[in-house]
Amino acid sequence: MIRLQKASLPLVAYFSLACFGFSAVAAKVDFEKEVAPILEMNCVSCHSGDEPEGDFNLTTKVLSMESGSGEGLVPGNPDDSMIYSLTVVDRTDDMLMPPLRTGGPLSKPEAELLKNWIAEGAEWPEGRTLVAKPKPAGNFVSADDFELIKRIHAKIVAQAEKEAGEPADYAKVIPLTQIEFRMVAVPGGEFMMGSPAGEELRKEDEGPQTKVKVDPFWMGKCEVTWDEYEPFMITQVDRRKDGGRIDYDAEKHTVVDAVSQPTPPYTEMSFGMGQHGYPAISMTQHAANKYCQWLSAQTGHFYRLPTEAEWEYACRAGTDTAYSFGDDPEMLKQYAWFYDNSNEKYQKVGLKKPNPWGLHDMHGNVMEWTADQYVPDYFEKIQGHTNNPFIKPVTLYPRSVRGGGWDDDPDRLRSAARRGSDASWKQQDPQLPKSVWYHTDATQLGFRIVRPVKIPSAEEMYFYWNSARDVY
Repeated sequence: MIRLQKASLPLVAYFSLACFGFSAVAAKVDFEKEVAPILEMNCVSCHSGDEPEGDFNLTTKVLSMESGSGEGLVPGNPDDSMIYSLTVVDRTDDMLMPPLRTGGPLSKPEAELLKNWIAEGAEWPEGRTLVAKPKPAGNFVSADDFELIKRIHAKIVAQAEKEAGEPADYAKVIPLTQIEFRMVAVPGGEFMMGSPAGEELRKEDEGPQTKVKVDPFWMGKCEVTWDEYEPFMITQVDRRKDGGRIDYDAEKHTVVDAVSQPTPPYTEMSFGMGQHGYPAISMTQHAANKYCQWLSAQTGHFYRLPTEAEWEYACRAGTDTAYSFGDDPEMLKQYAWFYDNSNEKYQKVGLKKPNPWGLHDMHGNVMEWTADQYVPDYFEKIQGHTNNPFIKPVTLYPRSVRGGGWDDDPDRLRSAARRGSDASWKQQDPQLPKSVWYHTDATQLGFRIVRPVKIPSAEEMYFYWNSARDVY
């Protein structure tokens, strides 16, 4: 008799060698080499800790057997063991483990390995505790590449050739959803960026004040709402963790279909604060960038996040005071939602007075993503580069946000106030690695869009829309 080793045959495919006078004995599934990696890379990140998802803890054999009213793991009975049976339910079933949002379902060979391991008695070394581990990167080719950007760029250039005249405010609908959004024409010009040394509650990263020039652009009249953003976020399409369609076919899908979009959220992302007419929140900068690409691919206009300089220029709207309405924080309640009047939640966009250029909620409600890397010495770095300054991101954290939010004090809402993103904004994210789409712990975080009058190159578009993609 000879014992065929696992390396000789795939998974459980063993056969008779009668023609050689031998018979084969199937090797038992190796827990450490074959089962533990499946569980640690696909299941343990959600099914561990003090509050495991579904009260199903897979970190030890005892906890697995006690979970699910004793049906989490039933040695010898795969079909009665949730650790296997939930991996083979329909891919759209809410009980699927792992769910689509985290890269599920398991491959058929992986599910078969679990089944055979349980059927053999579910051998699990005593004292062995499983720990969540990241999946290795896949080797698929994304359709959301530079070739796609060139196609979108060509569409935008062709659209621009049909349009003429001076920039003016406009309202458009998103073609795929027929949801309206409004843009305000912001004239180019110069301004003193940052806060003066004597401004009350000023911080060191706000100066020294520097004269900056920006080109003309359009800016969203209001922050992007759930009405606009949710159809981009939730699509009922199976996606890889990078947001690419699993079923993408270049011959039958459109340019818009090729744009990466979020995987399903792992919790209700408005956190009960309201949806219709309320600002979308808790997206990563990458998600906001991709929304801009998705919108651009549909409309034939180039949209992106504002630079810090553009954002402050638009916020000030020609003023040089702490706020766009003056220096008195007592007036904030007329223009902003913040700690004193927000009732501990965001509010519908556009309810407060606009700034002098007609932009609502530049102060408060939700803080807003910009395109820049956050650096504390911003004003030193832009010396000599004050025409359309932009600090190109090179690391994921911190990225710059502006405007302050519904839970902030007045000093955070000043026109010059700056803040950087932080990894703690993903603290409650159960996935490993963390999602590229959601900042579950940043419920004050949203964004608004801009459209520069000057159309950038395809290479520049690629950078704006993908600056956070490759650094997660």
